[in-house]
Amino acid sequence: MRRTLVLAAVLPVAVLAGCSAGPGPVFDNEGYADVSCMRHQTDEPGARYTDSTQRNTAANLTLMKYYTHNGAKPYCDGQPANAKDRQWAQLYVSLGGPADKVPTALR
Repeated sequence: MRRTLVLAAVLPVAVLAGCSAGPGPVFDNEGYADVSCMRHQTDEPGARYTDSTQRNTAANLTLMKYYTHNGAKPYCDGQPANAKDRQWAQLYVSLGGPADKVPTALR
């Protein structure tokens, strides 16, 4: 009985830990803050976003939410999108996001 209780307590933690981690960089969603302009992404999308065997649904939903709400805003430094920004925006579109939500990042 005791062994069953320990396993029941440990198993959910192990499963959650496995789901929360993923390979590569993490999209900077600016802490879900209400922003008036976007920061440039410092890394390109990694396997947690692009590899179907390692894809992290929560990470992709974070990306989708951010660009749906902020993708038409200018970059805070007044500069155009860089190559990494465009890769994230292309990922957004490839995941089903409408291109008209990310015009700033696709330029």
